[in-house]
Amino acid sequence: MTPAPASEPTPVAATRAVFDQMIQEIGKIFVGQDELVLGSLVALFSSGHVLVESVPGLGKTLFVRTLGRVLGCAFSRIQFTADLMPSDITGAPIFDLKTQEFRFRPGPVFTQILLADEINRSPAKTHAALLEIMQEYRVTVDGRSHALERPFLVMATQNPIESEGTYNLPEAQLDRFMFKLVADYPAAEEEARILKLHSLPDDINERLEQDVAQVTSPQQIVAITRANSLVRVDDRLLDYINRLVRRTRQWPAFYLGASPRAGLALVKAVRTLAAFEGRDYAIPDDVVRLALPALRHRVMLTAEAEVEGQRVDDLLRELLRSVEVPRT
Repeated sequence: MTPAPASEPTPVAATRAVFDQMIQEIGKIFVGQDELVLGSLVALFSSGHVLVESVPGLGKTLFVRTLGRVLGCAFSRIQFTADLMPSDITGAPIFDLKTQEFRFRPGPVFTQILLADEINRSPAKTHAALLEIMQEYRVTVDGRSHALERPFLVMATQNPIESEGTYNLPEAQLDRFMFKLVADYPAAEEEARILKLHSLPDDINERLEQDVAQVTSPQQIVAITRANSLVRVDDRLLDYINRLVRRTRQWPAFYLGASPRAGLALVKAVRTLAAFEGRDYAIPDDVVRLALPALRHRVMLTAEAEVEGQRVDDLLRELLRSVEVPRT
């Protein structure tokens, strides 16, 4: 008797398998920082971008390079400084002596995973150029548009301690980021593993090539992102997200609440997280898990709350507990 052919895996099952492989391969080089890893992957597969707040030395560049290797995507890094100009990011026309014509020379933004290091060290006109590209996925120079290759993920970092020589990102620009992720110092056992993994004078390029396998490709990432839109979000869950976002505008300790873009970001993100978990439907736990990264940069404390030393994350947790969770 001929055995029945094996059934094809469902889209969410395939996405779960890819996610598990990505986590396994990233863990070979990059240790810990679960919020950073999960948030970056959810944002990438939701066509979003992330703002990372952390002190120096926690391996952000290593993480982005590892991510690029695992995903099969091009990687680029821009160190933002006070004298960085928009053309240093986007590229600019240069005069070709052979053809006697101007031709466009692409800048470092023409990549797929971009690390914008210490974005708040540049003036507004410079990081505004990058944030416009994040929204439009194209660069316009001298009236000509140049499309960026998809997928395109921006990981912008800022230091929470140093304020001298920095420029605060306006609220409208912060709103362009799907998540604000906080990378903290590793736990004792994680730091011990970091010392064991990276204390030898190895060439990191060789280690990435030899030890880390490519799991997916840009084309597959785009396909999975499109497939994630089929994940079901029940109307009761949509109402729950809506109530959470609207509650931030009424919370006494916030003088600025989240915009509707926060709700849209949460809906997209919970679809991706559900697919990563192997489900074709989202649940309230997905919302709770992603609410803080999606909201913490979209609310502003009142002056009284700042004087009292209240923290945004603690207030958001209190807000989450105040909203009834639906049964789906």
